[in-house]
Amino acid sequence: MSQPTPPSPSPMRPLPALIFASRWLQLPLYLGLILAQAVYVFHFWVELVHLIEAVFGDTVALQKLVSSIGYKSDIAVTSLNETIIMLVVLALIDVVMISNLLIMVIVGGYETFVSRLRLEDHPDQPEWLSHVNASVLKVKLATAIIGISSIHLLKTFINAANYELQVLMWQTIIHVVFLLSALAIALTDRLMAGSDKH
Repeated sequence: MSQPTPPSPSPMRPLPALIFASRWLQLPLYLGLILAQAVYVFHFWVELVHLIEAVFGDTVALQKLVSSIGYKSDIAVTSLNETIIMLVVLALIDVVMISNLLIMVIVGGYETFVSRLRLEDHPDQPEWLSHVNASVLKVKLATAIIGISSIHLLKTFINAANYELQVLMWQTIIHVVFLLSALAIALTDRLMAGSDKH
């Protein structure tokens, strides 16, 4: 017995079709974010190579690391110490977390606002993408921003001697604001989801 063919969708009128097609204007933005991701990958490897070179006694690489992390000392830095290694590793983790944030924005944003990626049967489909929408994306982005802010705050506290008290205070306040904002977003989404069920 043959299956009835589903009715073909009626063609859109010109103005709604133009408005709907305008979502493709976001495509260059997502392509630009992919280029930004490539810049982050390059920066990660440059810092990692400097770290490895500094481990083997390269003073030029060591000075580049010290300069990039903003580390200052009363005595001349001639070799790696635990604080420098920790700050460099935290900087690398920071790059990875921002890169993860970029992937969430690129993949989730494209899937939500531009076009379906059709990854349902792909073995590498991200778990969160199966139920992504604008609301879920907001909460995930807020969580990622809190993680990045936490890394920045930890880097500042480890290197606190090189910062003024006012800078430490404002970084802590901004981090707390991020936390409260994420809680507010999550609470609002939960309340809206609850009201949709009724």
